Amino acid sequence: MLVLSTRHDPERDRLKPPETPDDERLRLAKLRSLRLLDSAQDDPHFDRLTRMARRIFKVPISMVSLLDESRQWFKSCVGFEVSETPRTVSFCGHAILGSDAFIVPDALGDERFHDNPLVLGEPHVRFYAGCPLTVDNRKIGTLCIVDQVPRTLDEDQIEILKDLAKVVEQEIASTLLAIRDQLTGLENRRGFLALAQQSLQLCTRQATPVSLLYLDLDDFQSFNQLHGRQAGDDVLINLADRIKDVCRDSDVVARMGGDEFVVLLINATREQAEIVVDRIKKALSQAHGLTNNGYPIAFSFGITAYQPERHETIVELLADGEALMEEIKKLRNHYLDDREPTDPVVSEADRALAGFNSKLQERTG
Repeated sequence: MLVLSTRHDPERDRLKPPETPDDERLRLAKLRSLRLLDSAQDDPHFDRLTRMARRIFKVPISMVSLLDESRQWFKSCVGFEVSETPRTVSFCGHAILGSDAFIVPDALGDERFHDNPLVLGEPHVRFYAGCPLTVDNRKIGTLCIVDQVPRTLDEDQIEILKDLAKVVEQEIASTLLAIRDQLTGLENRRGFLALAQQSLQLCTRQATPVSLLYLDLDDFQSFNQLHGRQAGDDVLINLADRIKDVCRDSDVVARMGGDEFVVLLINATREQAEIVVDRIKKALSQAHGLTNNGYPIAFSFGITAYQPERHETIVELLADGEALMEEIKKLRNHYLDDREPTDPVVSEADRALAGFNSKLQERTG
């Protein structure tokens, strides 16, 4: 798929770019949170729906279009061999301004589009119909159909297009369920592997440092037995929130299962990753509801620096991080078994917060 570049001179042309929605900041935040932009475009689930729309309406082009700040990017596109176009020339940018189907029977006779590069040149749009795709009350894009001759839709056809848009929304929701941990809202293992691999490839091309942070709650099984599963779930949710608060949008944060969490830190060295660990610890110490009977919630951690010559894929980097985590846990247990506590009321979590993990990290680094 190619990127379509169009030349538009506002001083020369009368093209009217779409207005900006009132909720643009929140709309973009929701769009980014879905992690769909720049994901794989050969998705059979979305492609099935665009092919269906093209057959039902007998049009040459059908697309699932997502709109970020400056472009419309096609998650699925049949009949038009490009991956994105500028948002300023997009019909979909107009469609997301309303809640109903947006229909342009003849673009050449419409003052908003008659001089649009997509009308005067490829793909020679004459007819357009698009339905906004809404996720959590934010319009992230459209399901749209395009023809190269003027036409319109009757009421039944409009309802069919709306129904197909609802199916696309359901597909987005099911995709999120497949890659998200339902308890914490973080990516799950499957989601992490997919998103982190994309990030790793980009960082490799740009020679950007990457570090993998692997976290494991200390004595979480005992905590669950003592305080109950609901209290344990609350700890996991709060820990996930603290990690998200500390990390950047570009980082990939996931719950791998049980009490294990992982963060792919983009443009971060080992030393910078240790700073992130310190910030998470500080956030935990300040968070209300993360202490029970005076015992702070603590974790062990391992940091693995990405090495292109060693880690060809995210799976290999994750395996190294997991192995390091296991070694740290073993050393931790030996250390605590051999050590004579100076104060019987000091918990293992207290000792962990005092810097035990950092010492193990140095020994295993």
